[in-house]
Amino acid sequence: MKLLSRFSYLTLFVCSLFIFSSCGDDEIVDPPVNLTPNAVEFASDNADFSSLVAAVSQAGLVETLSGDGPFTIFAPTNAAFQALLDSNADWNSLDDIPVATLAAVLTNHVVAGDVRSTDLSTGYFHSVSPTPFNGEINTSLYINLEEGVKINGTSSVIGADNVVSNGVIHAVDAVILPADIVTFATSNPMFSSLVAALTRSDLSVDFVSALSGAGPLTVFAPTNDAFQALLDSNMEWNTLADIPAAALESVLLYHVTSAGNVRSTDLSDGQTIPTLLENNSFNINLTGTMPAINATMNNANIIATDVQAVNGVVHVIDTVILPRL
Repeated sequence: MKLLSRFSYLTLFVCSLFIFSSCGDDEIVDPPVNLTPNAVEFASDNADFSSLVAAVSQAGLVETLSGDGPFTIFAPTNAAFQALLDSNADWNSLDDIPVATLAAVLTNHVVAGDVRSTDLSTGYFHSVSPTPFNGEINTSLYINLEEGVKINGTSSVIGADNVVSNGVIHAVDAVILPADIVTFATSNPMFSSLVAALTRSDLSVDFVSALSGAGPLTVFAPTNDAFQALLDSNMEWNTLADIPAAALESVLLYHVTSAGNVRSTDLSDGQTIPTLLENNSFNINLTGTMPAINATMNNANIIATDVQAVNGVVHVIDTVILPRL
């Protein structure tokens, strides 16, 4: 019996050593490795993004886009980059694009945050591409969901929700150039009447060239409903073509100021805004629930602000404002 007892104690001792050793082994096991690639790694592993990877490297953005993020990247395919090169006779390869230009274009494809396809809505998003005005003002992107996902009227999402460790990648079929004021007007169906007015052939002012120039300009852009209300105000006006050219030209000039890139944060109550219509201005009214314009002949509400282009900024208004004609 004593021998049996000693054997039992020895068995218990050996088992306890085994259990202790097993516990020790469990404690030093490394945690599981996250095998999800980051944005740059994902693009590098996809042959259709080889031009994008080369461009990111050339622009010095590899470290940035490999960072924590999260980022949402609208990633152009190789065909999209080839179309960009074909659009400029001086560009035979990515090496021909100035680095600063390439960096501005690439960052125009990036939105801060993890924005999946289900998070997108028709409207404006801010990219991380800085404008010439200061480092805190970035370009806007207009996203339209009427037929798929189209960005700035030129680039469509063709492969959504590629999840990476630092965000999400949506493949697009065209390079998204930083937009000017004209691009934002033509890409948004809400401004089709404004575009029709600006491009009337009998006007003496080339508004398209003016609004595509270096600027900076600030445009208070009336919606289609605003133009329809203008037409309804005169029994003789059924279409924009019925408005006398001189009158329409004056009205359009009245919606643009050359005072610079005037953001919503630059507006103050009672502020006088000079316009391109000589000797005409209007005032800002901030006393109501939304910012408003007190014009010479009528008033308008500013219903959306700070659509940021590379040559100025657009604010959306609900009424065509009228000078004294």
